[in-house]
Amino acid sequence: MDLVSVIIRTIFFYIFVFILFRIMGKREVGQLSIQDLVVSLLIAELVAISIENYKDSILLTIIPIIILLFFELLVGYLSLKFNKFRNLVDGKPSLIINKGIINYKEMLKQRYNLDDLLLELRNNGIKNLKDVEYAILENNGKLNIFKYNFLDSKTTNPFPLILDGVIQKDTLNYIEKDEKWLNDYLYENKLDINEIFYSFYKNEKIYVIKRNEILR
Repeated sequence: MDLVSVIIRTIFFYIFVFILFRIMGKREVGQLSIQDLVVSLLIAELVAISIENYKDSILLTIIPIIILLFFELLVGYLSLKFNKFRNLVDGKPSLIINKGIINYKEMLKQRYNLDDLLLELRNNGIKNLKDVEYAILENNGKLNIFKYNFLDSKTTNPFPLILDGVIQKDTLNYIEKDEKWLNDYLYENKLDINEIFYSFYKNEKIYVIKRNEILR
């Protein structure tokens, strides 16, 4: 009877947790944020305890998991609505290499050591730092590397200038512009920064996507 109870609980929680993660959203393991990882570990621990203590009520496990699910969805909603809250929860991408120069201060801040950096460069077939225009350490711990092209000119990757109405100062520093330059552009084109969902800089031009264009 005990074995049957364990089997039933195992099957139940397999289906239950599968549904929960579908509700939480589609993400690969390597794309989990710290918040997602913490919630996943807690759910796994609660399920393991419930299967081990099969004589306890199953509600003692279901209720805490539902609370975690609610908290996860609430944090996700707040992160979408408020940029500062998103940065607080998920952090911001870090510029590790800028125009072939390593940003040791940022590496120290992110506790990202030189061996890890060199390993990522080798995995991408890069032998010389001067071949790297910039490298960004993303929130999920992945290092995205952008190389100069064969003409040794800058790549045409888009640089985010405004995200959800918030100016990205790191981008302005990288492209050697200031907020006055951006504000002058907005003024000349009669654009309200609060109405801008996403704006990026590419090929020396500014592109703007308004909120009402997203909702169409």
